[in-house]
Amino acid sequence: MPLSEHEQRMLEQIESALYAEDPKFASSVRGGRLRTTSSRRRLQAAALFVLGLFLLVAGIAAPVKPGGFPIISLIGFIVMFGAGVLLLIGGSKKAGGSNDRSGDSPPSGPSGGGSSGGRGRQRKSGGFSERMEDRFRRRFEQE
Repeated sequence: MPLSEHEQRMLEQIESALYAEDPKFASSVRGGRLRTTSSRRRLQAAALFVLGLFLLVAGIAAPVKPGGFPIISLIGFIVMFGAGVLLLIGGSKKAGGSNDRSGDSPPSGPSGGGSSGGRGRQRKSGGFSERMEDRFRRRFEQE
């Protein structure tokens, strides 16, 4: 269901306030690629996962178990877990840097805020949520 004009304006105001508050975070969210990974990173994670799976199974099948505990299986599980963490977190640092091109758009976002943008800058200690609450209260008072 498409947004109404009023909802689109509200969304644009919230977006411009977000750009004014934290432009680095806003540009990374705007790109929609917070946790993308490269194909090389995926291949490394898949190889580590297969190695960990092999160690897990080999540790169970191996006759050598120091102290009766399959230590090789534990190492295999840790390697598999590390592969999953590598896949999920490994690309998030790169994603912030690759979206710096969209950092050119924040100056145009806050300028659309008009009169409310100047007051938000004067009360820098208020923060994003407090400014949104103030705007919400003003709209209720007007209606």
